[in-house]
Amino acid sequence: MVGLYASTLNNFHAKGIEHIPDNGGVLLTSNHISAYETIFLPSIVVRRHPMQMLWAPAKEELFAKPIQRFIYSSWGAFAVKRKRDMKANRTINDLLLDQKVMLFPEGTRHKDGRLGGGNRGVGKIIYDTKPTVIPTALVGLNRWKFPGFGQTGIVRFGAPLDFSDLYQREDCKETHILIVERVMEAIARLLKEEGAYCGEA
Repeated sequence: MVGLYASTLNNFHAKGIEHIPDNGGVLLTSNHISAYETIFLPSIVVRRHPMQMLWAPAKEELFAKPIQRFIYSSWGAFAVKRKRDMKANRTINDLLLDQKVMLFPEGTRHKDGRLGGGNRGVGKIIYDTKPTVIPTALVGLNRWKFPGFGQTGIVRFGAPLDFSDLYQREDCKETHILIVERVMEAIARLLKEEGAYCGEA
């Protein structure tokens, strides 16, 4: 149903999905421009990797209503609290041992399409779990309306990032910042290549 709405009634398509490995811990790190992402990204990934889930933390407000809770949960989303949620962090770390997880390093949505700064907590997760990190750029979804038809959008998956030099550094705030900065630079490059970079938020 999600795929029908996104890719048939509208024109949402993927580029570079071959960069996502079949197995092992995989972290998709994406810009955050629309509420559609939490459903559309899993639908694209599951189409390529059947019988797998793309897990994603989502703000607990999205789970307040039963119908919304069912929809988001069925696509691998789980609720997190606004403030620092240690239980959610442990869940993410455990999942990244062998599962696919989606995170939005900005931590907040930018409906104008601008790219915000990355949260160093994402750098810490990457340092601790050392997953395959796939930079991901979303384009156009911030202009979609529901219901709508003929709308266009793109998700672009980049090649896995190399953090081997940063993994040699001390486990500290500065290292985590350097890691997430590399992630955000990669997302910005993908957006520029798609002609969609709007500058920093």
